[in-house]
Amino acid sequence: MKNIIISLIHLAFIGFFVWLLTIVIRALLKYLKSSDVRQEKSVVRRSLGELLKQHRIRCKVTQEFVAETIGVSRQAVSKWENGMSDPSTSNLLALAKLYGISAEDLLREVK
Repeated sequence: MKNIIISLIHLAFIGFFVWLLTIVIRALLKYLKSSDVRQEKSVVRRSLGELLKQHRIRCKVTQEFVAETIGVSRQAVSKWENGMSDPSTSNLLALAKLYGISAEDLLREVK
């Protein structure tokens, strides 16, 4: 009786391991298939970041000034310019106003 219980526990453990391995393989396959999408998003984010940095430099202001003016941290401005994240819609509108261009023109310039 004791051997049967131990065998069932081993079988359950093996079943759980196989299930977990299947989930990991499916996730990896999905990730590998999404490389084109990830690359395209990276280019768009980088382009928006480069554009934001270009306008900030054109206006001769620092990241700290931009951050204080629109009410975010300097690190947030840095992340936007480095393409690590995108500004929210309200922050994008505030940036466009600060840089003296319309939000539509700002977004139109993005690749």
